[in-house]
Amino acid sequence: MSLPTTPRVIALANQKGGVGKTTTAINLGTALAAIGEEVLIVDLDPQGNASTGLGIDRKDRTYSTYDLLTGSASLSETVVATAVPRVSVAPSTLDLLGVELEIANETDRAFRLRSALAGAGQAEAGKPRYTYVLVDCPPSLNLLTINAMAAAHSILVPLQCEFFALEGLSQLLHTVEQVKASLNPELTIHGIVLTMFDGRNTLANQVVADVRAHMGEAVYETIIPRNVRVSEAPSYGKPVLLYDFKSTGSQAYLRLAAEIIQRERTLRAA
Repeated sequence: MSLPTTPRVIALANQKGGVGKTTTAINLGTALAAIGEEVLIVDLDPQGNASTGLGIDRKDRTYSTYDLLTGSASLSETVVATAVPRVSVAPSTLDLLGVELEIANETDRAFRLRSALAGAGQAEAGKPRYTYVLVDCPPSLNLLTINAMAAAHSILVPLQCEFFALEGLSQLLHTVEQVKASLNPELTIHGIVLTMFDGRNTLANQVVADVRAHMGEAVYETIIPRNVRVSEAPSYGKPVLLYDFKSTGSQAYLRLAAEIIQRERTLRAA
């Protein structure tokens, strides 16, 4: 089962927590929508922070990605609109913690998300035709993350500008290669985005240099700064682009969105 060309499915993955993965999913999705894309964010983290950060109250999550993966709800039933124009979300609930045990013995356990997203590029009554799907993975390399990788065209890796930034990256890249070999031959690394950068910190600048030296062109030019407005926005149920459009964090995510679209054009032309 090959992947459709539209929408483009990008999984945001890093088994290390606290690297800005969910923040990047929310704000990159908003930035892509701001430049005309129709975006679906799939919340595959049982904590449901992407859903909360987009203003979706837990009581309004009638269906969740748990229902999507167990086959008890379709994509159109699961997806809800957000206050952000052209951004929808398939929300998560704590039920997702049990999905691995529930589908572990099924032969298609690694392809549940791919099957669920099969019609995402088709417009339905009351639902848009998505051009980008961003999958927010949990901070672990479990069956949920494998589902995301099996469904995705590419992986975007958020990497915090701290001393242990490269620790664990090799394990993630090894997992990507395993998934590519066994489940999804089309999977690629879209890029690595450096997050939580503080230019006043000598160590942060050294981390940037080290990551670029190790990973070369895989690292995006855009660096996401450590910015208090980015940290505040989720508590208001808003992406930072709606909370404070002029903040350095907002502008960085707009630049990242433009860079991602440019890479997409290059990939499609190749």
